[in-house]
Amino acid sequence: MVIGPVNRTGPGMVPMLGLFALLLVSLSYMSDATHNSERFGQMYSWLLLVNAAALVVLGALVVANIIWLIGRQRKKAPGAMLTTRLVAMFVILAVVPVSVVYYFSLQFLQRGIDSWFDVRIEQGLDDALVLSRAALDVRLRDVLEQTGHMAEELSESPYATIALDLYDLRVRSGASELTLFDNDGRTIASSSADLTDIVPSQPTSEMLLIMRKGQHYIGLDPVGESGLYARALIPVMSLRQDNEVFTLQALYPVSERFSALADGVQTAYTRYKELAYLRTPLKFSYTLTLSIVLVLSVLAAIWAAFHSARRLAAPISDLAEATHAVAEGDYSKRLPVASEDELGFLVRSFNDMTRRLEKARDQAHRGQQQIEGQRAYLEAVLASLSSGVISLDADMAVRAVNRTARESLGVDFKGYMGKALPAIVEEHAYLKPFVEVILRHRRNKEKTWQEEVSLFGANGRQVLMCRGTALQVHGKRRGGQAIVFDDVTALIQAERDAAWGEVARRLAHEIKNPLTPIQLSAERLRRRYLGDMDKEDSEFLDRATHTIVNQVEAMKKMVNAFSEYARAPNISLELIDLNAIIKEVMDLYSSSDLNTKIVKQLNADSAHIEGDAGRLRQLLHNLVKNGLEAVNGIAGARINVATRTMQTGGVSYIELCVSDNGPGFEPGVLDSVFEPYISTKAKGSGLGLAIVKKIVEEHGGIITAENAQSGGALIRIRLQLLTEGLGVDDPVRNASSEKLSSGNGGL
Repeated sequence: MVIGPVNRTGPGMVPMLGLFALLLVSLSYMSDATHNSERFGQMYSWLLLVNAAALVVLGALVVANIIWLIGRQRKKAPGAMLTTRLVAMFVILAVVPVSVVYYFSLQFLQRGIDSWFDVRIEQGLDDALVLSRAALDVRLRDVLEQTGHMAEELSESPYATIALDLYDLRVRSGASELTLFDNDGRTIASSSADLTDIVPSQPTSEMLLIMRKGQHYIGLDPVGESGLYARALIPVMSLRQDNEVFTLQALYPVSERFSALADGVQTAYTRYKELAYLRTPLKFSYTLTLSIVLVLSVLAAIWAAFHSARRLAAPISDLAEATHAVAEGDYSKRLPVASEDELGFLVRSFNDMTRRLEKARDQAHRGQQQIEGQRAYLEAVLASLSSGVISLDADMAVRAVNRTARESLGVDFKGYMGKALPAIVEEHAYLKPFVEVILRHRRNKEKTWQEEVSLFGANGRQVLMCRGTALQVHGKRRGGQAIVFDDVTALIQAERDAAWGEVARRLAHEIKNPLTPIQLSAERLRRRYLGDMDKEDSEFLDRATHTIVNQVEAMKKMVNAFSEYARAPNISLELIDLNAIIKEVMDLYSSSDLNTKIVKQLNADSAHIEGDAGRLRQLLHNLVKNGLEAVNGIAGARINVATRTMQTGGVSYIELCVSDNGPGFEPGVLDSVFEPYISTKAKGSGLGLAIVKKIVEEHGGIITAENAQSGGALIRIRLQLLTEGLGVDDPVRNASSEKLSSGNGGL
């Protein structure tokens, strides 16, 4: 599956570049407006509003990017941390220099504007303005004084020569125009240097109002397109009889240089006052403009950082997502190659890796299917085997167990699969000899071995013939082991019983047949010759024949005992109380006249077992008789019979201990004390303990012999208890009974 390119860069570059261009144009207009007071008042507010709106849009985009990045970090999305680091790095690289420039620009701006309004400059402008006004005042006073002299002369002129007098006065004074007005503002006479100017310049109503108040007027006024003129209005008191008051207006030209200088001074002073009035707003406007530029730069840098970080992190995020998918087992991921740089090489390598992984997975899947098929076949073969099979790995952990092994050992291996073999002993202590044999051969590094192991566990007494084989592996790593074992308990019992039975039959046939003629012959000799012989010969013959008859009887008893040992048992299993049988047998000996004290310590809470009461009575009789013979002639002779219940590895059993205070077993015969014809007594056939062992094994128990710490012999017998809810129909016991029956059938 190919992952297509995902748009992770937000708005495109074209709209953002258009927004930047709009902001730059508006900022340039705003900067230009700050230099023109009229345009400043007209455009600044609108430009400020436009820039603020644009910055809000740009800020909203930046905030949206920040929220998006925080959301990806909370979700722990691939590439989120890388994008954050790239954005932080880009923002720091952009904001730090811009902030430094902004700080120094703001300081320069504040100081520069303050330098415009230096006190000395303002004082110089004031002095220049005062100086120009003083010079103008001097000129105007001269004009006013000169006009006053002309007004005095006109006051004496007759009405008919007023026009000529005005001409003479104009020429003589250098005035540009002289005009005489009456009280109503009508022109009486006028003389002008400009012959084309027919209509004289009229004073304004404000000027006439001043004249009516009896005051003089002097000032600089523009006259048409001719420029500035010094205008002087002086009342003329007529000396005629009518005493009429006229007004003389004199216009004097002002030189162009003086006018230009005056205009320059006035314009500069007015501009300076305007700037001084706008000093604080200018600072604010320049600071605001600079701040907007800073914010614009910062926001643009942040947006550019997000844009660049997204573009840089997008392939890495795709790789992270695809890697996660590969980790989840999806090897069909393919990434598009968007560039030919190092990231493109990495993407191509990733695609090649996933392609190979997918191919390897398919091959492994096919191999796994083949292995599963072979394993199923092997399990089917192992399940059909009559031998128990356990497979162990190099660390002695259980890998495979067949059904026969589970049934033979009485352990459900489901909870132990993958665990070390010694862990089984913690809950099933009766398997300790089995595990120790395997570990011992493992330590000895034997490739193949075979050994017989005896157990007493859930299935009673078991004899296992174990064989181990080291599994071959490649390299230096140690391999595991395959353990194969067979339960040969019944087989060994059957073979031994069959062997001894054959020996007994042959001995009984070869020995018992001549014993009867020998005994009969001895008895005939006694009857025929004992009464006819003298006393000495009679006593000799009596002793000889008596010895022959006694020894023949002893040999018959020995042959009968041996025949009884070899005879196939006829066991009838039933639920019995072992303590009750012990009490019954011990009561027989306690009632007899014996010099031996028999002590019973029956501490078993529950002594219910499955067995043959007759055979168990025979077992007890043999043990007690052996004890009595061992302590015969010992002062304070004592035989202890004790029982107790025990539990080991989940198996409950009853332990029967019969001990005496006799000399005990000789160390050399402890290992073979249960074999036939092995005895330390002067009398006896040596079959007593052999018969006891046979009865114990018939009941699925175990028997051991040892010397007690306090002295004397100790026979220890363990028989499996019937736990609560466990009866004759118990499958484990049925299995033991079936094995016992099969063994008996072989005798």
